Amino acid sequence: MYSYSNLQANPQFIMNPLDPKEFRRQGHMIIDFLADYYQNVANYPVLSQVEPGYLGKLLPSSAPLNPESIETILQDLEQHIIPGITHWQSPNYFAYFPSSGSTAGFLGEMLSTGLNVVGFNWVSSPAATELESIVMDWLGQVLKLPKTFLFSGSGGGVLLGTTCEAILGTLVAARDQKLSQIGRENTGKLIVYGSDQTHCAVQKAAHIIGIPQKNFRAIKTNKSNSFSLLPESLLSAIESDVQNGLVPCYLCVTVGTTSTTAIDPVGPLCKVAKDYGMWVHIDAAYAGSACICPEFRHLIDGVEDANSFSLNAHKWFLTNLDCCCLWVKDPSFLIKSLSTNSVYLKNNASESKQVVDYKDWQITLSRRFRALKVWLVLRSYGVDNLRNFLRSHVEMAKSFEELLKQDKRFEVVVPRNLAVVCFRILPSAVAKIANGRIQNGGLKIEDVANEINRKLLDSINGSGIAYMTHAMVEGIFMIRCAIGATLTEETHVIMAWKVVQERADVILNGIRTQF
Repeated sequence: MYSYSNLQANPQFIMNPLDPKEFRRQGHMIIDFLADYYQNVANYPVLSQVEPGYLGKLLPSSAPLNPESIETILQDLEQHIIPGITHWQSPNYFAYFPSSGSTAGFLGEMLSTGLNVVGFNWVSSPAATELESIVMDWLGQVLKLPKTFLFSGSGGGVLLGTTCEAILGTLVAARDQKLSQIGRENTGKLIVYGSDQTHCAVQKAAHIIGIPQKNFRAIKTNKSNSFSLLPESLLSAIESDVQNGLVPCYLCVTVGTTSTTAIDPVGPLCKVAKDYGMWVHIDAAYAGSACICPEFRHLIDGVEDANSFSLNAHKWFLTNLDCCCLWVKDPSFLIKSLSTNSVYLKNNASESKQVVDYKDWQITLSRRFRALKVWLVLRSYGVDNLRNFLRSHVEMAKSFEELLKQDKRFEVVVPRNLAVVCFRILPSAVAKIANGRIQNGGLKIEDVANEINRKLLDSINGSGIAYMTHAMVEGIFMIRCAIGATLTEETHVIMAWKVVQERADVILNGIRTQF
């Protein structure tokens, strides 16, 4: 057994885990590794091709007792980890929503990690708090948010990890505000509203804070209205609940839904909710970034009547994961619900009420210095270049849409919003090839078309050349092509379309053989 005297006598056993010389040497190696990765990322299969449990067969069953060199670790990273990664930074990545990284975003993240401050209150790192307040006002101004959402007005903003945190925090504030009016024993009467396209984070948040699952209203949308939540449908649901003695509490309005990028009408929905004293949160996780462009700012018209607004800068704003921007019109409700005042956190600055303590704006106590990467992104690229970056993806999506429309076997299932195209092989194209024998065989053409499109998606992704994902709306299985990866150019979009066509040819020819 080693004692401290043993360690003193054998200094080779004492490790310095933050030696500046070794930090510099290893840091250069990591940067070189990542630079090479970005240079070659288009050559990897976009969707990882490994089987579940692959890594356990390649790595030891226990942690090493003695140190290993960074060279050995990087070798294992290259051989064992990279094959198990789905490459979100690939220019051929068109799945889910983008996770756009950048040099500035990465360097800001590196600075944040390197400084490693825990800025839960102002005194724990004043610059972390003050820079966050400044960049949130900067970004709010670029978005033309009302001054009531900014620190320069009566509101303010905070940087969180994800939209899930933003929804949970604002829902807690909405719950407490409403229960202060009707009594805390009435949690079971509170109703949360969204559409059947609203992100599942809202239902999860409601469940976490004790609102019964049956009290979430997923109001039906339909294709004829591009799957937007209609004000009259919301009003009808609210009136029914009020008649039954229930209490409207919270509405989530989505600007850019996950399945189809549907845009809920912000202003009209806010007006309905306002009549019932509800908290309105605008979830613009994906589409919010585009609203820095004047031509897309109308998507959030009416935001002045909402209580809170959020977007994910890590989706489409060149800010590496994770970074959700949340603005609130009246921070006092958030602070009242989420504040912690333990004696060990007390200090003169907080007691003065002259500073922001961000621990009271979020669920967790500890927090990262996320403001650095937003600051670097805004300063390194400038607003005009960021606008052009977003516009370039929208233009690429238009190109993909035009290519698709030229092939009469396909349809755009819902009108394209921004840079996401939702498409499928038409049921009529399947029926034409099968010469009517599908229905004669007792199969529904829509069901067969769904299966054909499912096979098409599997084939596209199995190729390794491109990666897309799917959604189901009104029983229709459709493929989503979400353009937004930082490295994506027009050539990658054209190649993705060629993959779609080639794989469709193979599958449809197979139908001919089958029937």
